[in-house]
Amino acid sequence: MVKQTNGGFLISQIKQIQGRVFEKLLSQAGIAEFNGAQGRILYILWQEDYIPIVELSKKTGLAKNTLTSMLDRMEQLDLIIRIYDKTDRRQIRISLTDKANSLRGEYDNVSARMSEIFYKDFNDGEITEFENMLNKIIKNLVEAENE
Repeated sequence: MVKQTNGGFLISQIKQIQGRVFEKLLSQAGIAEFNGAQGRILYILWQEDYIPIVELSKKTGLAKNTLTSMLDRMEQLDLIIRIYDKTDRRQIRISLTDKANSLRGEYDNVSARMSEIFYKDFNDGEITEFENMLNKIIKNLVEAENE
């Protein structure tokens, strides 16, 4: 077994640098309607619109209170709307606006550029292995969180 590990530190460092690079790419693309963190939320909603806040929290990895304040700002920017579930008024679903949907193509271009930067000099097998390992870490952390 390895005596000293730096995985958590390295992941944290990657997250910080990746965030700055992504913000830079958004700026270069002229996307001022949302920031990188809000882009994560939009990305999830572009995959599956009209989802409950609890599910959005799980998929983004954001705490519910953090997510709620971000959604407040996104609603003010006319990117999302909150809709009360017709069958359960206690449950609020999040849906994209036309404005948010119109930004998807530009976001996809920035996201593709980010992937090129992220995986530069990786081959397909390395990418698959790396992502499998990250998913294993996520699984381990979720299990620990739910204990």
